Amino acid sequence: MLSLADLEGRARERGLLLRLQVNGLAGVRGLRVVLARPREEQPPLLLGELKGWCLPLADGLRLDTLRVQGERTEAVGPLIWAATFAWALEATPCRSARLLAIRDGERQHRRLCRYFRRLGFTPLRELGGGPLDLAPRLLWGGAGLLMQGDCEEGLRRSQGWLVRIR
Repeated sequence: MLSLADLEGRARERGLLLRLQVNGLAGVRGLRVVLARPREEQPPLLLGELKGWCLPLADGLRLDTLRVQGERTEAVGPLIWAATFAWALEATPCRSARLLAIRDGERQHRRLCRYFRRLGFTPLRELGGGPLDLAPRLLWGGAGLLMQGDCEEGLRRSQGWLVRIR
């Protein structure tokens, strides 16, 4: 499997900058993975980012927001996912990750679930409108399907996407 340094090199080969920003100490650490295209005499053009946080636990990686924008972005998502999973495996005790396939609209929700399943995520439980769901909904920012995935499997699958993209 590719390391984080390998992935940064793959991004460079595509003319992209891959950067991770990690804040916090031994407890909760915030994570931001950014992919940008350098430009002459201008700031780099942001193509995508993923935000999340981790707890020092085997299942402590929480992935919150993924955004991809712009043109020629086919490798952006897979690079961001691969870098996120590689970082978790190299720098944290996290071996699995959780995320929420938010339910903003039914069509978009189905697309998100399908996308996350392709990365190896499986459903844990539905977060709805019940009283027991209030705290998790506040944490995750809405209703939807809470999913969990193995970091090694996610790294393997995202690397596979990168191989197919030229």
